[in-house]
Amino acid sequence: MPVRQTALKEQTLSQYKNHSYEFLLLSWLLSAGWDASMPSLDVYAKTDIQILDGRTLYRIQVKSLDSVNDNILVENKWDDADIDYVVYFSRNAEWGYIVPAFKEKKRNLKANNHLRFHQHPTNFLKAFAKI
Repeated sequence: MPVRQTALKEQTLSQYKNHSYEFLLLSWLLSAGWDASMPSLDVYAKTDIQILDGRTLYRIQVKSLDSVNDNILVENKWDDADIDYVVYFSRNAEWGYIVPAFKEKKRNLKANNHLRFHQHPTNFLKAFAKI
């Protein structure tokens, strides 16, 4: 079994963890039959996952949160980029949220139009079907 021989910087490890949630979400969408992909180059668009429903392309930003508590404020990290939804995953608990992209700088994660899901594909897809 290979053993990594180099130490990772904390910032690099954090990026790896966030990317793992992008791939997790992509696998859930693909396994449910969605036409989903990751842009090969995402410098300014801030799109992590793209979903095509047959007519419309939806752009999703994926974020992981280092929190057990979901009663927190989340920041707008995409500014005015054309994002449709943000999917948040807790790194320390089994919950996530599907959130319509918002314009303000911060918003409560538990806002009324935010959909909470248990971190399992079945639960995520049930919540996703409600948007």
